[in-house]
Amino acid sequence: MKTISQILLIFLFTSILYSQESSTITAVTVYLDGAEINRKATVNLKSGTTEIIFNNLSPDIEESSIQISGLKGASILSINYGINYLSKQKQKDSITALQNELEDMDKKIRAHYNLIAGYNEEISLIQSNKRLGNENEVVNLEQLKSFASYYRERITDLKSDIDVSNQKIKDYESSKLDVSRQLAEFNVDEKVQTGEIKLKLNTVKSEKLDLIITYNIKDAGWFPMYDLKAEKINSPINLEYKAHVYQNSGCDWTDVKLVLSTSDPNTNNERPIVNPKYLNFISPYSNYTSQRATKSYNYKYNPSVKTVSGVVTSNSDGLPLPGANVIEKGTSNGVQTDFDGRYSLKTTTGNKLVYSYIGFDTEELPIHSSIMNVTLNEGAQLDEVVVMGYSSSPGSSGSYTTSSIASKDLVNGLYGSVSGIRIRGASSLPSKNNLLFIVDGIPVKEKAVKNIDPDSVESIEILKDNEATSIYGSRASNGVVIINTKNHSTKKVNDLGVRIDTGITNIRFEIDKTYSIPSDGDITVIEIDRFDVPAKYDYFAAPLLNENVFLTAKIGNWERYNLLPAEANVYFEGSYSGKTNINPSATTDSLTISLGVDPNIIVKRTQRNDFKKTTFIGSNKVVYKAFEIEVRNNKTLEIQLTLLDRIPITQNRAIKLDDIDTGTSDYDKEKGILKWTIDLRPGETDKVNHSYAIKYPKGKRINL
Repeated sequence: MKTISQILLIFLFTSILYSQESSTITAVTVYLDGAEINRKATVNLKSGTTEIIFNNLSPDIEESSIQISGLKGASILSINYGINYLSKQKQKDSITALQNELEDMDKKIRAHYNLIAGYNEEISLIQSNKRLGNENEVVNLEQLKSFASYYRERITDLKSDIDVSNQKIKDYESSKLDVSRQLAEFNVDEKVQTGEIKLKLNTVKSEKLDLIITYNIKDAGWFPMYDLKAEKINSPINLEYKAHVYQNSGCDWTDVKLVLSTSDPNTNNERPIVNPKYLNFISPYSNYTSQRATKSYNYKYNPSVKTVSGVVTSNSDGLPLPGANVIEKGTSNGVQTDFDGRYSLKTTTGNKLVYSYIGFDTEELPIHSSIMNVTLNEGAQLDEVVVMGYSSSPGSSGSYTTSSIASKDLVNGLYGSVSGIRIRGASSLPSKNNLLFIVDGIPVKEKAVKNIDPDSVESIEILKDNEATSIYGSRASNGVVIINTKNHSTKKVNDLGVRIDTGITNIRFEIDKTYSIPSDGDITVIEIDRFDVPAKYDYFAAPLLNENVFLTAKIGNWERYNLLPAEANVYFEGSYSGKTNINPSATTDSLTISLGVDPNIIVKRTQRNDFKKTTFIGSNKVVYKAFEIEVRNNKTLEIQLTLLDRIPITQNRAIKLDDIDTGTSDYDKEKGILKWTIDLRPGETDKVNHSYAIKYPKGKRINL
C-alpha cells in the first residue's frame, strides 16, 4: 500500500505547472499586406512540463505562422492559439475618455426624458382636477381668479421646463454625434476580445529562457507614396519615397524596430497547372466564355483613399466608354461613367473596384490611388484555334555536372564570351536559347542573370536532359542553369540611415530609429529614401483624346530606384501641381511621369471642311477625312512638344483605306500612330495636317 508521501511525490512528477507570462513587442516586419510580429518574453522553467499562457495578444493572429525560438534545452510539446472573449483589449486614454463622455451624455439625456415625463404627469394631474366647487358650494369671483392664475402660471412653467429639457436633449444628441464621429476618426474597432498563445514545454532541468515569439497578423500593412519636386525645367527631379504604415491589430506597437518589406505573404504562390484543352462543339445559346489568364498587378490596397476618380477607356481605340459600371466590390456602392468616360466614387467598406462594360472584359483592381484610369479590353468574339505539330526524340540520359568555381568571369563564361573560361556541362547543352535560370532558388529571366555581379557568384550548376525536366518540367527542356550567390542580397545604407536590403524577390527597408504605431488604423508616414533623379523634360499632347498639353519628365534606368506602383504628389516651381501615378511595372526602358497641365501651350484639332465629303463609287461608299492641328506657344521660353494622332487600321477586307497623307509626321504603319516633334519659340504658332479616305460597302456602318 502506497504511503501518502509516495502518492504526493508521484503527483508532483506527473503534474503540469501553469503560468501566465507577459511579453513585449520588440520588432515588426511590415509587409504590403500584413505584418510579422516579434515578441520577447523571459520565463523561468522548472524541470518537467510547464504550460505557459501569453495573453493580451492580437485576436487576428494566423495560427500556422506561430514560431518559438530561444528554447535552449527545452522541447515544445504543443502550441495552441485561441481567443479569450473575457479578456478585453485596453483602449487608449483618449478613446476611453470619449467613450465615457458618450455614456455620461446618455445618462443626462435619460434624466431629461424622466423630467419631461414628470412634467407631463403634473400637467395631466392639474387638468384632471381643474373643476372648482361642487353642487352645494359656489366659487366666488376672487377664488376663480386665484385658481385661474395658478393654473396659468403652473402650466406655463411646466411647458417651459419641458422646452428646456427638449433643448438640452437636442444639444446632447448633437454633442454625441460629434464624439461618435471623432471615435470613427480614431478607427475604433468594436472587437474587444484578445488572443492567447498556450505553449507547453518540457525540460529535464530548471531553465531561464529568453523566448522569441514570432507570428503573422493580417490587419496591418504599408503602401508607398511619392513626392516629386521639380524646381525648373532641365533640373533633376527630387523624388521622396515615403512609406505609409497602418495597423489595427488590437495591440499598440511601442518603440519597436521596424522593417518594411515589399513582400506580400497573402499572395497566392501556387504555380498554375496547364492541362490539355479539348475542342468540342457547344450550343450557340450557352454562356460559354474562354478562360482568361489572371493578370499580374503590383497595386496594393490603400486604406487612406476615400474618393476615387478617373476615366474608363477602350483599349482598341483609346476612346472613353460612357455608361461603364464602376462598383465597389462586395457592396452596392457604384456609379456609371459620364459621356466622357469619367467617374467619381466615394468608397465605403470595400477594398477593390470592379469595372465592366457590355462587350468588354471585366477588370478588378485594388483601391490603390485617388486617380484610377482604367482601360478595358474588348471581349473575345471568336476563339482562335492554332494546330501545331511536334515530334519528340529520346533524350540522353547523362548526369549533370556541377561547378563550384567562383570567379568574376564565371557568368560570362557560360556564354563562351571570355577566352579560356569554360563552364563544365555548358558546352553540351542542346541550345543556349530559352535556358531556365534559377538564382538562389528563384526562376529569373536571362536579363537578370547578366546583371548579377560576378564577384557575388559562389557556384554554378548545369542540369540537362532528363535530369532537368524531371525536376523543373518541360520549361527546362533546353537545360537549367542554377546559380548560387555568396550573399543572396545586396545591402546599402542611404542618407536617411535606412538600410536597404535588396533580395531576389523582395526589398527590405530597415528603419534606423524606433517607432510607436498605435492600433487605430491611422497612417504613420516614414520617409525611406530620397533621390535626385536626372530627367528629360518634354511637352506632350494627343488632341484627338484631350486638348490639354502635359509637361512630362522621362527617367532612364528607373529600375535602380526600387520603386513600387503608387500615387505621387507633384510639385513644380514651388507650387503643388496635383497628383499623378507612377507605374514602374511597365516593360519600357524609361519611366515617363506626368507633371501636370500647362495652360500656356494651346493645341487645337479641327476637321478641315474643304476636305470633308462623302462619295459613292459603284457599290462602295467613300468617306474622306482630313485634320489640321494648330499649336501655339504662349510661354516666354522655347519648348519642344511631342504631338500624337492616328490613322485608323482596318481589320476587315471589305474596309479599305486609301489616299493616306501623313504629312510631316513619323508614321508607325503597324499601329497607325502619327508622331510629330515640334520646336516652338515664344509666341510662335505651327500647324500640321493629315488625311485619309475610307471605302466600304454601301448600307454598312463602321465605327468612324
